[in-house]
Amino acid sequence: MRNVVAAGLVAICGMLASAPAGAGWVPPFKANDTGGIIAFSLAQQGDARQLAVEHCAHYGKVVKFLAVQAYEGGYISFACRWVPYGSTARPLVTRY
Repeated sequence: MRNVVAAGLVAICGMLASAPAGAGWVPPFKANDTGGIIAFSLAQQGDARQLAVEHCAHYGKVVKFLAVQAYEGGYISFACRWVPYGSTARPLVTRY
């Protein structure tokens, strides 16, 4: 009985060790109502600031950039924050 359990354990460990670790794929622009990330390669092709401003404006918020990883494979992160107190106007949304 011990040999069967040991053989099963070895087989399970072998399957787990040989399975690839899937990191998954992240799109170049991924965001929600609290903020998001922009791939650095996309930021070099277009205006990353305008992408983030328009995205946050759809939620009635303003953008605050948090960090920049300025190398290939890096990201620019931003947060969407509520309009500061005392401001009565909503953020503008650019429509083309």
